Amino acid sequence: MNQAPLPTRYTTPRALALGLLLIALILGLSVLALGIGAVQTPAADVLDVLFGRGDDLTRQLVLELRAPRILTALLTGAMFAASGAMMQGVIRNPLASPDIIGVGAGAGLAATLFLLAWPDAPAGGLPWAAFCGAWVGFGLVLLLSREWRGLNRNRLHPVRLALVGVAAAAALGAWQQLILVRAPDGLGAALSFLTGTVYGADVGRVMRLLPWALVLLPASLLLSRTLDVLNLGEDLATSLGTRVNAARLLCLTVAVALAGAAVTGAGVLGFVGLLAPHLARLLVGGKHARLLPVAMLLGALLVLAADTLGRVLLPPLEVPAGIFTTLVGAPYFLYLLRKTK
Repeated sequence: MNQAPLPTRYTTPRALALGLLLIALILGLSVLALGIGAVQTPAADVLDVLFGRGDDLTRQLVLELRAPRILTALLTGAMFAASGAMMQGVIRNPLASPDIIGVGAGAGLAATLFLLAWPDAPAGGLPWAAFCGAWVGFGLVLLLSREWRGLNRNRLHPVRLALVGVAAAAALGAWQQLILVRAPDGLGAALSFLTGTVYGADVGRVMRLLPWALVLLPASLLLSRTLDVLNLGEDLATSLGTRVNAARLLCLTVAVALAGAAVTGAGVLGFVGLLAPHLARLLVGGKHARLLPVAMLLGALLVLAADTLGRVLLPPLEVPAGIFTTLVGAPYFLYLLRKTK
């Protein structure tokens, strides 16, 4: 009897074609976003600047004021998406994402405390503080979500993890707001990025994010095979020779570091780490070698689109990108809660 042909829906050529399409969309939207602002710049003038032509004023407007904001949106979107995809793979929980399970809120609170305690500290120390806070928030949620008695001892229930994460994120966010209210004058402006926006991003913020992105995003891709093995379950992964606890710790460290660093660039952007991996999984399947790159591109496109929409919707006012990602992500989160019963 002939064996049925394997399904061809999720293939590497399909993922490559989709990736090229997403890159084209990102480039097109970036050119459009570079021309949007108080002074509108035609796309032709933007392209002239990008190719080394154009007058000095347009070059300064495009490259020094708008380009850092767009790069920040792309980097943070990709980092949040990669973090969410890794967390979902390690925890084997479709509801896992940095903002839902307390990672983003912990990073935001730690960044707030860092800037309050050391306002003159080097900018390079901020991601490290956010990284530590992200781990504290994540550890708190894991601790409160575990079953401590009975047959399911030490097991994580997906919905319980999500609900505890939402409560922990709300509590940590409340502490952050309390600190901001009682903070000295001027600190609120320095912490405006923690509200989920790339407004005011400059070259310094890009340079703060770039080293982390250059290290952690490739590291997540190198761990794609490990994530695939962990998705098979603890028993099967152990039988294949994987040191499960060490592999989980390594993957979670990279995922939490990605989210912590991304928070210092754009604040807690709601549901990017949930939406992008799920959409990527629908498009290219669950194999992480395909899932992670597509999720990164989708996350970058999502944040850039949200920021661009926020700039053009109610000019001259700007709507934070986090509002749009939350408006889309919150209903989808409720749908996942219902689906998991």
